[in-house]
Amino acid sequence: MCPFGSMRRNVIIGLDGVPFRLIRELTASGTMANLRHTINDGVFLQMTSSVPAISSVAWSSIITGANPGRHGIYGFTDLAPGTYRVRFVSFSDLKVAPFWLDTQKGRSIIINVPSTYPARRLNGVLIAGFVAPDLTRATFPPSLVPTLEALNYHIDVDTQKAHQSKELFLRHLDETLKTRIDVYRYLWEAESWQNFMLVFTGTDRLGHFMWDAYEDLQHPFREAFLEHFRCIDQAIGEILGRLTPDDNLIVLSDHGFEGLEKTANVSTFLKAHGFLKFRHDPARSLNDIEEGTSAFALDPARIYVHRRDRYPRGAVKEHDIPAVVRDLVEAFSSWKIDNRRVIGQIHHRNDIYQGPEVDNASDLVLMPDTGFDLQA
Repeated sequence: MCPFGSMRRNVIIGLDGVPFRLIRELTASGTMANLRHTINDGVFLQMTSSVPAISSVAWSSIITGANPGRHGIYGFTDLAPGTYRVRFVSFSDLKVAPFWLDTQKGRSIIINVPSTYPARRLNGVLIAGFVAPDLTRATFPPSLVPTLEALNYHIDVDTQKAHQSKELFLRHLDETLKTRIDVYRYLWEAESWQNFMLVFTGTDRLGHFMWDAYEDLQHPFREAFLEHFRCIDQAIGEILGRLTPDDNLIVLSDHGFEGLEKTANVSTFLKAHGFLKFRHDPARSLNDIEEGTSAFALDPARIYVHRRDRYPRGAVKEHDIPAVVRDLVEAFSSWKIDNRRVIGQIHHRNDIYQGPEVDNASDLVLMPDTGFDLQA
């Protein structure tokens, strides 16, 4: 993050999973007229997201100003040390303090930042965003929980509704946005603060489940897609009206979106090419990895060499690691589905990560080519 002025109020509005292209088009069309006014009065730049470009990694970088090699968050999941047990990464795993724990930056109100569960003590208020399974541990101070419950606050949209009915999904999306705005209004007035951060995550859920509603001009839910952004823009306009000339305002997104045509399973590819071997078929978990495995994957496409000195059944000796990495790069570079290249970029960890946590990073991070979604 940019360094904050010590005497100014700082307001950060996050739009989760909103690509530069979408903001440019929605502001130009007038769908987000208030944001267009902000852009015209400020600086509008396209940023590069984290690698991988997922919320847990990107928001951890945003709130710390640190590379994943320093803050230590590389995905939504990781392995428990010395095991093959996959666990969810939590706020407790963040190795660099977020900006609001800097006592020089004053009292902070932090609403719905992803990957901040469980909530930690701070000088102010924190309501964690996804992945947060319960409101009580997602909230500091705990005394705020009854107020949030009275306002019917939702941590996240119930995405299961998207598989049942788009109408139900959109209804819950609207309810979640309404309660998010109600809580921001309450805390803006009820609390004293120097830093106020509010993240809208329904935008990401729309991208995951209804991106086609934006790209298809005749889609029956296109207007509902646009209306969600209009409601957010109204909230942005309201916030703009509350600012003074001395306040700092940042509006940003953590990663982008595009239409997906095919999903490619990285673990299936590793297995087919002899890098990954399981005791059972189908494998029940990574604990089924056999000793002959030379590489495995974690979400969404992080490739780990199966090191002998790190994993219980690790097979690769230290001096053999470069050769395994070369073989992996060669295999993934030639991966095609329907005569289309699957992998757009292959990142080596030492090229993208710097800091004391680099040893815990994957050896490679794969980025998909256009139209592909990678899963592990």
